[in-house]
Amino acid sequence: MATKIKIFDTTLRDGEQTPGVNLNLQEKVEIALQLERLGVDAIEAGFPISSNGDFEAVREIARMTRNVKIAALARTLEKDIDRAWESIKDAKMPVIHTFIATSEIHMKYKLKMTEEEVLRKASEMVAYAKKYCEDIEFSPEDAGRTKPEFLYKVLEAVINSGATVVNIPDTVGYTMPAEFGNIIKGIKANVAGIDKVDISVHCHNDLGLAVANTLEAIENGAVQVECTVNGLGERAGNASLEEVIMAISTRKDYFDYRHGINTSQIYRTSKLVSSLTGINVQPNKAIVGANAFAHESGIHQHGMLSEKSTYEIMTPESIGLMQNRMVLGKHSGSHAFKERLREMGYTSISDEHVQKAFEKFKDLADKKKIVLDRDIEALIEEKVSEVPEIFKLESFQISSGNKVVATATISLKRDGLTITEAATGHGPVDAAFNSMERIVGIKLKLEDYALRAVTEGKDALGEVTVRVSENGEIFTGKGVSTDIIEASVIAYLNAINRIVSGKAAEEVKNA
Repeated sequence: MATKIKIFDTTLRDGEQTPGVNLNLQEKVEIALQLERLGVDAIEAGFPISSNGDFEAVREIARMTRNVKIAALARTLEKDIDRAWESIKDAKMPVIHTFIATSEIHMKYKLKMTEEEVLRKASEMVAYAKKYCEDIEFSPEDAGRTKPEFLYKVLEAVINSGATVVNIPDTVGYTMPAEFGNIIKGIKANVAGIDKVDISVHCHNDLGLAVANTLEAIENGAVQVECTVNGLGERAGNASLEEVIMAISTRKDYFDYRHGINTSQIYRTSKLVSSLTGINVQPNKAIVGANAFAHESGIHQHGMLSEKSTYEIMTPESIGLMQNRMVLGKHSGSHAFKERLREMGYTSISDEHVQKAFEKFKDLADKKKIVLDRDIEALIEEKVSEVPEIFKLESFQISSGNKVVATATISLKRDGLTITEAATGHGPVDAAFNSMERIVGIKLKLEDYALRAVTEGKDALGEVTVRVSENGEIFTGKGVSTDIIEASVIAYLNAINRIVSGKAAEEVKNA
């Protein structure tokens, strides 16, 4: 029987370390529940010692999920391990994942520790974690640049101390595929007790080789892969979950492996993560990019019309990407809308969520002649990423032109009180943002502004994503509308509410 490859998803830990990503508790839980539906074997929910917010999110995910392992990251320190256990103790299948660097450069310049000290610390802390739960994963950070003899010695020690998974990270994305495969092969041949544990790998994409290295590791004996949705992660990111999975699924003639992923949930998961993180997927991204199943060349189009397999090695449906079609209009009822959501894979959203999205759909149907699945996706994702509406948009009015100074008048409501301010700017969007900042009394720095058309045509929904910073902390906002100015206003207000609601929650906690 084919060997099962376990999927250890670290979108909520390493993926959230992507510059500009800042997820709140509700958003992390939403992603975790979708990852559970996707069928991953383990979710690394966070690094609990790093912040109270991370701790609370990991604890809530541990409580809300039942059919997946929940891992918490910890350095080889008692306080980290204690905090990690406290966050995951309610999980049905808890995992403590502890790590320490083992490469010469890390030990010398970062840890300032000798090999003997690192060896002892790794062994002692795995044994310490073992008193809390059975499933302990250990990672020798920067294993790709670690001396093989020392790597073998560390792995033997942690296995003897009770580790159940040894994870081999290519922390800086330095190794070549054949080189990384040989590291795994060497571990299999030289580490006593390695047959008693699972070998996992965690590859970074600094040289664009994370997926290739991961697949090479599997070929040489790894049975678990650590990856992220859309390849998110520090610097150039991690091995992309969807690319690893679809490589195995598409090339069954080459890979004699199986997995537990429901591939029809891949597209839905990718869209959710993209929406909540504010990191748009590049059009030419493998598997989930907008162009992944697009064919422009005349030769390609001719081949596709004759036989799809000439240029498509997998089907859009295999990842849950449905063909656009007009199935609903302004006369459609809520039951038809709910049924269409079910067909699109949105099976677990609340009735309140559906109702709010339906109201937005009816407004859109009055403005657009044709409503496509992608329009509905955009409306649903906007509601998913909602935060408490401390400030609510009442109205906006824009004056702009090539011979006048752009001016915006914005009215926002808070606690029943309407506040109106006007401001000028370098264009209508800038003026609108300045007006809102005056109302809320917060000065923000716009780090990124992205606008894209959800579908084709002049009446397409415009989706705006903004990233703003306050005191060095990044916040994301998203808005959709057929009016791109309105979409911009909604996105900026979404980011503002995210900031204000976070401050309000902190004030209540400290009261």
